[in-house]
Amino acid sequence: MSAETSVPRPRESGLDISDSDLFRGLMSEAPFAFAFFDPSGRFVRVNSTFTELTGHPVELHLDRLPAELLPADLTALIESALRRIADEGLPVTDQPYPTRAENGDARHWTVSFFPLRGDDGVLGTALFGVDLTDRQTRKEELERSEERYRSLVESQQQLVWITSPNGGVIEDAPQWRAVTGQGLEEYLAHGWLDAVHPDDRPGTDEAWREALRGRTMFEWSYRVRTRASGYRHFEVRAVPIMRLGRVVEWVGANTDVTPQREAEDMRGRLTDQLGAAALRTARLQGATAQLAEALTVEQVVQVIIDVGRTALAADHSAVALLDDNRATLKVINSGGTPDAPGEDIDLSHPSVMTMAVNSRRPVFAESLDSLRTQLVDAGADETQIAKFLEQTEERAWVGLPLLAAGRALGALRFSFNRSQKISQEDGVFLEALAGQCALAVERATLFEREHRTAETLQRSLLPDRLPVVSGLKLAQRFRSGSRHVQVGGDWYDAFVLQDGRVAAVVGDVMGKGVKAAAGMGRIRNAMRALALTNPPPAAVLTGLDRVFEATEEEEQVTTLAYMVVEPGTGEGTLALAGHPPPLLVSPQGVGLLHETEPGTPLGWATSRKQYRFCVPPGHTAVLYSDGLVENRKRGLDAGLRELSSVVAEAPPEVVASPHMLLDFLVERMLSGYEQDDDVTVLAVHVPPATKSD
Repeated sequence: MSAETSVPRPRESGLDISDSDLFRGLMSEAPFAFAFFDPSGRFVRVNSTFTELTGHPVELHLDRLPAELLPADLTALIESALRRIADEGLPVTDQPYPTRAENGDARHWTVSFFPLRGDDGVLGTALFGVDLTDRQTRKEELERSEERYRSLVESQQQLVWITSPNGGVIEDAPQWRAVTGQGLEEYLAHGWLDAVHPDDRPGTDEAWREALRGRTMFEWSYRVRTRASGYRHFEVRAVPIMRLGRVVEWVGANTDVTPQREAEDMRGRLTDQLGAAALRTARLQGATAQLAEALTVEQVVQVIIDVGRTALAADHSAVALLDDNRATLKVINSGGTPDAPGEDIDLSHPSVMTMAVNSRRPVFAESLDSLRTQLVDAGADETQIAKFLEQTEERAWVGLPLLAAGRALGALRFSFNRSQKISQEDGVFLEALAGQCALAVERATLFEREHRTAETLQRSLLPDRLPVVSGLKLAQRFRSGSRHVQVGGDWYDAFVLQDGRVAAVVGDVMGKGVKAAAGMGRIRNAMRALALTNPPPAAVLTGLDRVFEATEEEEQVTTLAYMVVEPGTGEGTLALAGHPPPLLVSPQGVGLLHETEPGTPLGWATSRKQYRFCVPPGHTAVLYSDGLVENRKRGLDAGLRELSSVVAEAPPEVVASPHMLLDFLVERMLSGYEQDDDVTVLAVHVPPATKSD
């Protein structure tokens, strides 16, 4: 048996380890740097983590002073802490010390020193170092994030602010105060509302209170008074910060949207201006189109009045033209013009129109005072001006000269029963309108002059009356085209030949105006000269072909229907030169178109033919131009069929009278159609035989 009688030490917590072993184990595995210095400042112990600070192995540190192997900055840090502990006996904590790892990465440490005391005093000093690199990195990242956020906010001109849960401002917002010029005391609580535009303030306050009550996002826009006393537009958005179901604060940001608002306003103004310009252009185009269709001065004046009423919203419109002596304006349409004394206005009498004509420039009077000033400057009597202004309901006036190639033709006058601002764009439009009106007036004046000349020529070339022949009744109707179209080349003639027969002819010289009328006169005279020698109708047309080739232009087109009739019996001969066939109407009201080849117009190389054509007693032969049966909506074939059917609708008394028959045919054939050509109709009626015959 063993003689050992000592009692073994009890095991604690299942560990069989000495204090020194425990200390060494803890120090070697600790995540912090550790070093122990004796009272002389020499290393007694260090752990492996401490070597990350120095870069030397553990063994190299023992029993050595810091200055013997450590960098100067770390040596200074340690020696300073050891001296303070020796002098004061108090710990030295949280001393920062940066290092750099072998790979070049910076690391951040904090070092603390604690004195270790024993029964005999201070035994030494313990150093503890903690690597704060990760914490420092996160801190720097947070700071950079905050800097980026601040830069972003500043670059976007956002004003960030914070309020308490009840909406009162409790923190300064330097950016807001820099813009508004408010002091801090003025800004706090609800003072920021004082910087909001008075018109926007009530709505903003109510919307902000509604967001506070509902704890919902606050989105609004308002104008803010700036330090310079102007106003800028801001859009604001604020959100409640919630914690455990409660609002702890509100964070908001104001964004300056003044440039966007100004751009939107500019776009709006440009859009309005472009729209107004497009409208003015459309109105000018519409007026130009209407003026282009107006052929007479009367029609031009009506268009001008309509344009004044629709495009300008004028209450009164007037047109006046210079007389031949160019000393007086003759009012074509007064339009209720109270400053026009009678139908004529002497150019020496100051008025809106005479001032426009005399100056060759538009006259714009946007108010009573403006008109009074301009009339006084033009030499008007102030008493008469005052009397006129008292009597008139007008409040604004526009006078426009009608100029053609620099020559004044007259003037336009528009007036309004309200003050009217005339912009530069409106002035350009009015001048353009006046230019178009002047061209239309000049064109209409020339047209009317030519129309009168051609009409006089045409009437002079047509027979004054038809011959009166026993056993035969003649009737004619001539209707000029509607809408004041130019005089055409329609013509008719009837005369007695040497052998007692009667020649009847209806012709149509294509074209309008003096040229067509003159061509008609030449053909009519040649027709008479050839017919009076008693040749057959075919021979007459052949002779006319030769005359046509010698006197008329190649592109001229002329057609005619020529008939010779024996009075009493109605026996006759017919020849056509590209003309519609005659209509034979029986006493019973039956209309038949003569089945005859129409032939070719005059001047075309062809062998002319003639046909027997008899008008029995009681019957009526009707010769006509194509204007009776053809128009823009009705073709020639359809018109010829309609002509035959219309005859059947004529009452017996109409059929028996050639004059009444022609009236009936013209009225019924033109009914429902816009006449766009002259209509010429000639009737040859053979009365029925009587017992005395």
